[in-house]
Amino acid sequence: MSFDEATDFARELFVQTVAEPYRTKVVEHLRLPSRAERAKILQEAHYSPVYLSAGDVYIDFATDSGGAAMSSDQWAALMRGDESYFCSKNFPPLQAAIREIMGLQHVVPTHQGRAAENIVMDLFVKPGDVVLSNTHFDTTKAHVETRGASAVDLMSDSLWDFREAHPFKGNFDLSKLQAALARHHDRVRMIVITVLNNFAASSPVSLANIRAVRSIADEYQVPVFIDACRIAENAFFIKEREEGYANKSISEIVREILSFGRACWMSAKKDAIVNIGGFLATNDDDLAMRFRERAVLYEGFYTYGGLARRDLEAMAIGLREGVDESYLRHRTGLVRYLGEQMEAAGVVVSKPIGGSGVFADIGSIYPHLESERNPGIALFCDLYLEGGIRAAGVPFPVRTVSPRDGSFVDKLFNFTRFAVPRRVYSKSHMDYAVGMLARVKDNAPAQKGYRLVSAPEVLGHFFAKFVPYG
Repeated sequence: MSFDEATDFARELFVQTVAEPYRTKVVEHLRLPSRAERAKILQEAHYSPVYLSAGDVYIDFATDSGGAAMSSDQWAALMRGDESYFCSKNFPPLQAAIREIMGLQHVVPTHQGRAAENIVMDLFVKPGDVVLSNTHFDTTKAHVETRGASAVDLMSDSLWDFREAHPFKGNFDLSKLQAALARHHDRVRMIVITVLNNFAASSPVSLANIRAVRSIADEYQVPVFIDACRIAENAFFIKEREEGYANKSISEIVREILSFGRACWMSAKKDAIVNIGGFLATNDDDLAMRFRERAVLYEGFYTYGGLARRDLEAMAIGLREGVDESYLRHRTGLVRYLGEQMEAAGVVVSKPIGGSGVFADIGSIYPHLESERNPGIALFCDLYLEGGIRAAGVPFPVRTVSPRDGSFVDKLFNFTRFAVPRRVYSKSHMDYAVGMLARVKDNAPAQKGYRLVSAPEVLGHFFAKFVPYG
């Protein structure tokens, strides 16, 4: 019986209990090292989440990217892999799925999302340029800045107020967008709409806001691109929260979102529920050809894009599974449950709770630690030491603009993200994590923080090393 065919009572109980819309078929053993082992492991990992071996982690909230549990249909599809170099027979199913779900005709696979970003930035961005976004993902920002351009984030100031329950906290601040274009329009090469807005507390963007952004962009003749890696989650929140969309399907909402962009890129490791893969997609014939040329240069032939061809089949199925409403209702419900339990334990979380993970205010756990003492790393270390849990917490520098005159303003967003992998953990895992977090919070006053000892200039958080104070 499908979700829509269920009785009202079953529907209500399904939501209340956060019941999985799937059953377990394969299990993976998890190891919880002893506390003494965990202390030694932390030291050997330079007190950094990036050097911690996954085999030593009991629950991993570091990212929701690539760690999903694929379905039995996806695993079966891998056996249909046709590894032909040119025009593998696995490409048409992926193309058909993207055309059906996203309404975009031209598809260029890449090995993951940052490869697609690299192609777009290589085509459009030059030194001195400006790229505007509601919030750049970290690799997107790096691709812009390593080309000598400026990545500018135009999120609302409500982002810094964790308790403000704005239903679309991921929106562009339209006054900032107007100010930025008025002052810098001759340097702005593109506007990137990130849906779901991951670094804006995993919050959605409304279609009204997307529509307004496109209208403003057209005034200045600036192209709009869409980072679509969490577009199904964004569409689900639009269906739940935005007037006029309650009776629309997820695919209908996805297609409307993408109709406002010249093209999109997607890390399929998120809402397409695969372990590797990405793509570019557009209805622009000329741009599609330019994408294909760069794909051949950087990735491989443009019908496989650096992937084993069998991964194209898994991606095609995952795209369809990713827009299933029963799956999305469970996924967002599990994340919401985690956030609500964290809040009950006295941790301030960004409201309303997002789609791919929970963003916690580190200051509510370590009010005595200044940013120089890296309270996010303190939380990572304390959580791992107490319960074998990995969660990422690094300061996120933001370059935005003043809505008055469009001048650049640098700010810092300090948070810890508890990113929940898709179809991997149960409600009991969330309860365990909250129990460990409550213990960490009780012991937090004794924490002295951590000192950064090394990190490169580009994407430093992927390489940073720390030592404890005192």
